[in-house]
Amino acid sequence: MERKILLKNIAVPGIRTFEVFRSTGGYRSVEKALKAMSPDEVVEEVKKSGLRGRGGAGFPAGMKWGFIDKKSDKPRYLICNADESEPGTFKDRYLMEKIPHLLIEGMICSCYALGAKTGYIYVRGEYKYIIGILNEAIREAYANGFLGNNILGSSYSLDIHVHSGAGAYICGEETAMIESLEGKRGNPRIKPPFPAVVGLYGGPTVVNNVETLANIGFIVNNGGTEYARYGSGKSTGTKLISACGNINNPGVYEIELGLSVREFLFEPQYCGGIKNNKKLKAVIAGGSSVPILPANLILQTASGEERLFTYESLADGGFVSGTMLGSGGFIVYDEDACIVRNTWNLSRFYHHESCGQCSPCREGTGWMENVLHRIEHGQGRTKDIDLLVSIAAKIEGNTICPLGDAAAWPVASAIRHFRHEFEEHVLHPERCGH
Repeated sequence: MERKILLKNIAVPGIRTFEVFRSTGGYRSVEKALKAMSPDEVVEEVKKSGLRGRGGAGFPAGMKWGFIDKKSDKPRYLICNADESEPGTFKDRYLMEKIPHLLIEGMICSCYALGAKTGYIYVRGEYKYIIGILNEAIREAYANGFLGNNILGSSYSLDIHVHSGAGAYICGEETAMIESLEGKRGNPRIKPPFPAVVGLYGGPTVVNNVETLANIGFIVNNGGTEYARYGSGKSTGTKLISACGNINNPGVYEIELGLSVREFLFEPQYCGGIKNNKKLKAVIAGGSSVPILPANLILQTASGEERLFTYESLADGGFVSGTMLGSGGFIVYDEDACIVRNTWNLSRFYHHESCGQCSPCREGTGWMENVLHRIEHGQGRTKDIDLLVSIAAKIEGNTICPLGDAAAWPVASAIRHFRHEFEEHVLHPERCGH
């Protein structure tokens, strides 16, 4: 039996509106938090839940909240990261478009827990149409007493604002997002200090992803222990998966963590198998920045265990034979997909989106794109393959933010698992459509 938290009421007609959302139990968590719980008690329930950040890093949300500097005399802020720019990932867009009040409700509870009186939703520029949807939901929340001064007659006041980015992938990194919100160029900051101590306008700041915050209402209503009953082991709760590529049923799915990758790929209620009855070749399991895995390793670990949708199972084997859950962008390649062409395409993206602040990323992403372009277009040299591995190794771990790693991992893993394809492109370009 499927258990859903976020998409439970997604098909209810009119769920985007306050009235319908409220009729399904919406905003009950705000009433409970403000009337029956202290901020610290809300934080404690989130810690009990085991909820991990759903934006990609998977850091425990309650622990992150616990880092907020309570001694600072500056205002505290909550920023919702809605800059969903990871290729292959579109689940936050689905939530905001279909059920925006779920996010607003979660943000109110979260701001209360953090002692923040101002919250921001930073939306990627390409999601322009969603800004109107969010602003309407916020207007309804104000009109019904769930935002503004003295919410529900309490002493707690909160304002939430929507801020549009300009379409820069780098602004999905939390400190680059803070820089952008302050009106500056979106360059990541050197850490420490971390945002929980010195963040937006110098005040203590927490940055959480849309999906992460949308879970908070359920946790407040039902308790962290109940949330932790969903999922498997340290991977608690459910996860939204954006499934795309060569599959029969692309879309957004809410799965309970612990589901097997095989079941998700082939069962009709999920991906429904590979399109046109072709064979599975490879999968990028967590958005374009995580290592690609060939069919045999995405279905089971190197030790022969069933590969599961958990942080631990997907990472089993490290980057030699494992990958990451990441943002849940599940990209499927069939037997005819060209790994070289797709890796080149990803490198073009990361080169374009590098902020240029760190020379390993600024120069390295450009070199990777150029060398991959050369290989893909029939002009590759044998030494180019090892050159790519060398460039990726020099980028990884040597940049201020993880964009360098995100650019290096797809290239290194593609060569690790599909070196023969790169060699074929170099030695026999005529066989590769050149």
